[in-house]
Amino acid sequence: MEARIFFLIFIICLYTTINTCSSSSDFVEIIPVKEEAEKVQVKVYYESLCPYCENFIVNYLIDVFSEGIDAIADVHLFPYGNAKVNSNGNITCQHGEEECFFNTVEACAINTWPDVHDHFPFVYCVERYLYYGKFDQWESCFEELSLDPKPVKDCYSNGLGYQLNLQYADLTNSLEPPKKYVPWVVVDGKPLYDDYIYIITNICGMYKGPNLPKACFRCLPNPLGGPHDRTIPLHPVTYADDSSSPLLSKLRSSLMSFMFKRNIEAQKKKMLLYVCTWFLRPE
Repeated sequence: MEARIFFLIFIICLYTTINTCSSSSDFVEIIPVKEEAEKVQVKVYYESLCPYCENFIVNYLIDVFSEGIDAIADVHLFPYGNAKVNSNGNITCQHGEEECFFNTVEACAINTWPDVHDHFPFVYCVERYLYYGKFDQWESCFEELSLDPKPVKDCYSNGLGYQLNLQYADLTNSLEPPKKYVPWVVVDGKPLYDDYIYIITNICGMYKGPNLPKACFRCLPNPLGGPHDRTIPLHPVTYADDSSSPLLSKLRSSLMSFMFKRNIEAQKKKMLLYVCTWFLRPE
């Protein structure tokens, strides 16, 4: 009986702590973690107004930093996505000129503050405002994060931002295997395809160092196994030729995230019910 009680307490504690490592907070403090380790290389190819990219950055990628996974991973951002460089050198973005603007702003931020712990909070802040449709409030991120806006604005206006976009275009278009859609997340050279929401699980699985962050033991694994190149993606993505309404895409992204989290909660409750049934069964 004592063993049963101990096991039940253990499962209840597990139930209250296990999660998908998807953030529910709008404001998360990002603290660099210093640890000597052979880090996993993470590359995120995205575009600023893709609803699924916004959702990924705001609700999933943030946890790489807030959960201490950055102790074992180097994250690199590539804000270009499905844009195209025309024969005359002009850049056309999938979601219009406004997306080109925000892509450039974020490229300039990355260039201005090269350390990911310095530029990701800004990118996250901007994407959070875009995710909630508050396009006109993005500049408040400078004040919120106590950042000088001048270097970023100068970069955008003096042509440096355009050159950065061309660099990101070359890097994105030279991917092997080629990018199929966005968000496109590559962990140690291996694309996650549409399983990008399991980014932490994949980072932890790739890590060869001696010490794993605690989040590696708390985050639920991908129930379908490793990343798959599916003909029809299970998780929402934006193809280069996708002409869907941005509003419908955003609604689909929010619905998919909601359903995913509800499914995880259902799995947890089923596990707890099973354990309780086992615990209460007759001797």
